[in-house]
Amino acid sequence: MNILPEFRTLRPASIADAVIALAAEGAVALGAGTDLLPNLRRGLGEPSAVVDLTGIEGLREFAPVPDGGLRIGAGVTLEAIAENDLVLKTWPALAQAAQAVAGPTHRAAATLGGNLCQDTRCTFYNQSQWWRASNGFCLKYQGEKCHVVPKSDRCYATYHGDVAPVLMVLDARAEIVGPAGKRSVPLASLFREVGSDHLTLDRGELLAAVEIPPVLGWKAAYTKVRIRDAIDFPLAGVAVALRREGDRITGLRVAITGSNSAPLMIPTESLVGGQWNEAAAEALAQLVRKTSNVLKTTLTGVKYRRRVLLAVAQQTFEALWQQG
Repeated sequence: MNILPEFRTLRPASIADAVIALAAEGAVALGAGTDLLPNLRRGLGEPSAVVDLTGIEGLREFAPVPDGGLRIGAGVTLEAIAENDLVLKTWPALAQAAQAVAGPTHRAAATLGGNLCQDTRCTFYNQSQWWRASNGFCLKYQGEKCHVVPKSDRCYATYHGDVAPVLMVLDARAEIVGPAGKRSVPLASLFREVGSDHLTLDRGELLAAVEIPPVLGWKAAYTKVRIRDAIDFPLAGVAVALRREGDRITGLRVAITGSNSAPLMIPTESLVGGQWNEAAAEALAQLVRKTSNVLKTTLTGVKYRRRVLLAVAQQTFEALWQQG
């Protein structure tokens, strides 16, 4: 790895000060640094300033809200989320996803905001400086060509976060603070499907918190497929939230990760109101197939990742269905 590039380090004490600092050209936010700092050591970025958010008390809020929901500050660690009694009891899929991230020492430091806003990944991007230079760099950074889809004019680097798809099926909202004030958006709106520019945050904006609504009869689960049982990013990840009455599906949300440049919701409206059977399972697989765009962005084969994604979607739904 390279020596870190030169940059200023700022440690604001308030969200307002952080917004001012991040509004400067070339400034980037730092949570625990488990994603940003390894990238900088590989020569992936030359920020003018790194804005350390760990000194902001307001980003560590972690408490239920009056309507029965939950508010989690962007600075709360994944370890704290995975071990929280209320999360384990009421939103176990969120604890499941947080627990699936990397290894114990990573989770002890890594924050919710950092995990959600992590960089996209690609086998042509997450390499040493000399390796990337020998390939003429790539469209995501310093180059003019996407090596995954050479004739494309956009980057196809893949998003591999575990927590985002779960929060999406839980119908969570993201609280974003910036120079124009505060705004609340569905969590899915935090992302766009462009590998080189996958976050919808404007200059000076930061993710302050996530709010999860009350459960109201929904059950959710997350399944992650990876080579090793720790450390690895998901080759495919599926979150499912289900509401059932008798033998009928009365509500269904499905989100995927590890397949596209953003975590994406699957359009499942056609399955709501019906029963869960072999035909519905096949229909779900086809909906996932149409939404996903698995490409050669990892060292694992495309066909394998695609087939696993479809199978996991069916298996995760089946497991929830069997819970009654």
